Amino acid sequence: MGHDVHIIGGGLAGSEAAWQLAEAGLRVRLSEMRGGGDTTPAHESDRLAEMVCSNSFRSDDASSNAVGLLHQEMRRLGSLIMQCADAHRVPAGSALAVDRENFAQEVTDRVQKHPLIEVVRERIDRLPEDGLTIVATGPLTGSALAESIAEKTGSDALAFFDAIAPIVHRESIDFDICWFQSRWDKGDGKDYINCPMDKAQYEAFVDALNKGEKTEFKEWEKDTPYFEGCMPIEVMAERGVDTLRHGPMKPVGLDDPRTGRWPYAVVQLRQDNALGTLWNMVGFQTKLKYGAQKEIFRMIPGLEKAEFARLGGIHRNSFIRSPELLDGELRLKAQPNIRFAGQITGCEGYLESAAVGLMAARFAAAEAKGESFTSPPPETAFGALLGHITGGAEASTYQPMNINFGLMPPIPGKMKKANRRLKYTERARQAFDEWAKREAVEIEALEPAG
Repeated sequence: MGHDVHIIGGGLAGSEAAWQLAEAGLRVRLSEMRGGGDTTPAHESDRLAEMVCSNSFRSDDASSNAVGLLHQEMRRLGSLIMQCADAHRVPAGSALAVDRENFAQEVTDRVQKHPLIEVVRERIDRLPEDGLTIVATGPLTGSALAESIAEKTGSDALAFFDAIAPIVHRESIDFDICWFQSRWDKGDGKDYINCPMDKAQYEAFVDALNKGEKTEFKEWEKDTPYFEGCMPIEVMAERGVDTLRHGPMKPVGLDDPRTGRWPYAVVQLRQDNALGTLWNMVGFQTKLKYGAQKEIFRMIPGLEKAEFARLGGIHRNSFIRSPELLDGELRLKAQPNIRFAGQITGCEGYLESAAVGLMAARFAAAEAKGESFTSPPPETAFGALLGHITGGAEASTYQPMNINFGLMPPIPGKMKKANRRLKYTERARQAFDEWAKREAVEIEALEPAG
């Protein structure tokens, strides 16, 4: 069929954009190279919206957390990604984690069955010269297309590394040592498996991480910065012996049932599939070689006989200097028929990626129909994220960013952190409602998450 908008890339951003456009009555051609003879270093299937790094959309608390607020705003705008995430959630305390295979399969099925969406398994190597287009190729954009983007923008793509955490089979975990508990007993209090370490075990573990054999960097990967939110475990270990136990291995709020006390350090595992048979090592992104991973991670008490469904890996991520290259509607200034969405814009995180895809689609739909659509105000999660991408950051030092309250206009006055967060979310909900009314945007009724 013919199309009104061409989307390049079938990840979370591209899938969300396709759904939003089709629901607005526009015909969509969605080009995805996986399944057409091509793949990426990180993907394992040809499903749309495959989650390659983690199965978590992070906090679902909309009352005091910025990402939870973004969850809520996306639900209210009819997000396909949120509908499928809610349908396939697995226990994760106050976080929203999903069975990643069932989640991706439902997104794929719903997109492919939509009568106004044509999914074409093809690789696009150059930016289209005309026609409304959304580029949502993500952090693993093919080299030919990346070169085409660089030619058009006159700017080299930036890059950072995104490391993948290992997944452990539950049956191989020793529960004479490990126990179920969420930090401070949040959620149902049993959403994480905890592996305790005493001081000697912890220091031996850090020493092994420092000495472990790492993946060799290619020449083009040298001097490429890591994103702080996805730092490899061994890189954190290099920063000092106590870095990990004040980071992903912090023991606070976790009582070892054998001692009744907090351990010296803790490794947490989070459920990765609906059956509860696979568990993700939280914060254990790594570039260690496979042999070193098995040896070192089996030093963790309770994981001495761990069997790994997947070991960690590493791949290169690319993104553009969006504040310099894109306008307020995510259009490429050098070629306004093209919009960018998702992680290639420099947003970080699954939900942020999908959110930018949703907004790119809303802007494109309005343009195709000759209508106007104004971005949500900066007091909202959507508005804050878009503001950062399209002008809220210094282009020369632009780095990937998750949604956070620091991207929103500050709340004046002194108050406790918890009260300030409530003020941010209360203000955001009011601003979102006023914006929706002003723009005549259809929104879902506000209901408690879950």
